Amino acid sequence: MVTATFWLLDAPDSLAEQSRRNPDGTGLGVFDEHGRPQLHKEPIAAWQDMDFAAEAHHLTGTTFVAHVRYATTGSLDVHNTHPFLQDGRIFAHNGVVEGLDTIDERLRAVGASDLVLGQTDSERIFALITASIRAHGGDETAGLVDAMTWVAANVPVYAANIVLSTATDMWALRYPEPNKLYVLDRRLGGAPDFDLRSQRIRAWCEHLSDRPSVIFATEPMDDDPRWSLIAPGELVHVDSSLRMTRTLVLPDPPRHQLRKTDLSEPVLHAQHTSVR
Repeated sequence: MVTATFWLLDAPDSLAEQSRRNPDGTGLGVFDEHGRPQLHKEPIAAWQDMDFAAEAHHLTGTTFVAHVRYATTGSLDVHNTHPFLQDGRIFAHNGVVEGLDTIDERLRAVGASDLVLGQTDSERIFALITASIRAHGGDETAGLVDAMTWVAANVPVYAANIVLSTATDMWALRYPEPNKLYVLDRRLGGAPDFDLRSQRIRAWCEHLSDRPSVIFATEPMDDDPRWSLIAPGELVHVDSSLRMTRTLVLPDPPRHQLRKTDLSEPVLHAQHTSVR
């Protein structure tokens, strides 16, 4: 159990840059000392709620998920803002998945339509994963792989980078290649400071300066040489004892692989790094 402080929009960008890269939502997910999930999120539009974004958020827990959203599907609404919560698990996603009608048909077939409260591809992907975990008796790894195998075979995919968390475990999947996802392995010793930052998210934790930890991010957040790029199709699982397993679970590209030329200009510009 550690206390961490997050700033969700710590960017030094000029106002001109900000006007071209307005985030559409920011959120934090955390599991408290009793293993209970909590979400703190706000659908920020055109920098109208900078207080939530810029203020320091002090949270105590075992696992944290921070996300800045650039909308490609769905309105600017709290139901469309990451991270999401289903069956006591926290989820965030970076990328673009199309074929939402096909996904909705699948959700109806597996009895999981009620899990979707918003309009995003991300929440639908999470619902597919949740339904598959239920079908596999609560086995998160098996359920995640099964659901994403279905996605890869049945709907157009540009990128589907995923972070899934319980109070004790975390899974990170990079699929396929276009958007990057990194892991920082600090299990064998920390660094002088745990002060990680990108242009959109900063995380600081005094406790983790001398305690083991594992961090996932869409870009290296400091100059630690231990950052490593997760391979396309690779699933990384970290358990309650910080044991890490790395498995290539989706070795082949999606059957319907979207390219940059298939994306609209707004969707292409939305492919910023945004999940931590």
